[in-house]
Amino acid sequence: MLSTILLQAATGMGMAKLGATIGAGFAAIGAGLGIGLIGKGAVESIGRQPSAAGEIRTSMLIMGALIEGVALFAIVVCFLALFQ
Repeated sequence: MLSTILLQAATGMGMAKLGATIGAGFAAIGAGLGIGLIGKGAVESIGRQPSAAGEIRTSMLIMGALIEGVALFAIVVCFLALFQ
């Protein structure tokens, strides 16, 4: 099964599809890890200093939005490579 996929990927268009798929997967995994680490850090920080919870939460949301934007941009680039 894997050998047939790799043989089909050896052609020009198959290689582009394989690369775009792997790139989109890496972008999604990276975004998930990044947001998970942000959440972990925010919860630990709020646990240490509860009085700063509002500021920490605001910073966490901004960073989460930035990571989502980068991940969306990466996935769009992968789709553009796929359909070009």
